[in-house]
Amino acid sequence: MTHSSTSIGVAHGDTPLKRTLGFADLVAYGLAYIALIAPLTSLGFVWGASGGMIAASYLIGAICMYFTAQSYATMSRVIPTAGSVYGFARKSLGNRLGFIAGWVILMDYLLIPALVFTLMSVGMELLIPEISRGAWICIVAFITLGINWFGIKITSRVSAFAVIGQVVIVAVVMYLAITALQGGAGNGALTAKPFFGDSGIPWGQVFSGASIAVMAFLGFDAISTLSEETRDPSDKGLIGRAIMTVLVVAGLLFVLIAWVIGNLMPAIDMQDPATAIFELLGQTTGPWAPAALAWSLAIVVGFTNTLPMMAGVSRVLFAMGRDRQLPAILGTVHAGTGVPRGSLLASTAISTAVALSLRDQIDVLASLVSLGALAGFIMLHLSVMAYFKNAAERSWFFHMLVPALGLLVVFAVLSGMHAMALGVGCAWLFVGLLYGAYLNRQGRVVISV
Repeated sequence: MTHSSTSIGVAHGDTPLKRTLGFADLVAYGLAYIALIAPLTSLGFVWGASGGMIAASYLIGAICMYFTAQSYATMSRVIPTAGSVYGFARKSLGNRLGFIAGWVILMDYLLIPALVFTLMSVGMELLIPEISRGAWICIVAFITLGINWFGIKITSRVSAFAVIGQVVIVAVVMYLAITALQGGAGNGALTAKPFFGDSGIPWGQVFSGASIAVMAFLGFDAISTLSEETRDPSDKGLIGRAIMTVLVVAGLLFVLIAWVIGNLMPAIDMQDPATAIFELLGQTTGPWAPAALAWSLAIVVGFTNTLPMMAGVSRVLFAMGRDRQLPAILGTVHAGTGVPRGSLLASTAISTAVALSLRDQIDVLASLVSLGALAGFIMLHLSVMAYFKNAAERSWFFHMLVPALGLLVVFAVLSGMHAMALGVGCAWLFVGLLYGAYLNRQGRVVISV
């Protein structure tokens, strides 16, 4: 196989994606996708699993995610494609495994908007019970579709404002938590206990907590789906720099949040890990705080967090449609906006349908999202190893050790995966294998890229 830093081009004379994004746009997109408030919504689960070592768990989670982020940075430099893992695997592992890579990552990219639609609907139904959960799912999906319809530049601008709003929310929560600590609540000060505990580090519990904490970082990888929309295509390292920047910013902020909140958590007897932050603020600050936080999350996060998610999955569908792995209509771009509107409509419809059908099974949906992401990460790391196996510019650290450690992390997290999610994941893979066999019979798997 001959390796080169050639972009996977547009097939069949279709209009290309518009190149309008710079470094700041990519970082804003990635931070909005991750959601900087993620630790606030998952801290209860990490706290319980880690035995209180919540800051240590988020720190280890960030370190674990470095290996995957580095592999994305490596591959986006040599294969800048909107297909992300699909494109990487196609060039590195061959057309058939490339299709499978695209198929498994679709489970993550199609389901994560559905998960956020559902979580948003639950919160909004509590705040405005007159509107049903199903109706809220449709409302959020429609708003997301409407904003993404007019171009990635509009999406990136809204994402930037959303990131600013999330920073404000986190800052206010940190202020309230530190004020409560100064008043004697919890540990009464910012101690090292969330990192080291009272008497040594229970590593088993810390890694158990880290296996949950890593889920808060999922999303930085979606930056790679915008490779064909960067302003300067000659800057091969732009996507990689944006990915690593997002991981560093998110990692530092998440550990800070976990450190502060971890010192306050002993103040309460947690009843429900899903609502831990609301319980904590209600008991240490006042009854107004949980309601204020719920409304803030709904307005600032709920209506914007799915924007980059739907943009990302539509780009993967576009790349696969362009390569004739999915219906050709998905591989077309609107000439005026540069948006793959066919893919955007399809992804919105699928995500909405899944959200409506699983709106009362959020735990299963969350596990499926994680499984899809982890399966994609496996294909990513294998792609790095395969691509650079015989390359003259091979780096032992970046091209062999990093992906190998990344695979170990992925398999460690998979070992604790929900059994039902694994079963559904296997069924999804089986369907993909059948569809791949059909494509092969039609002569649509092996194509020139």
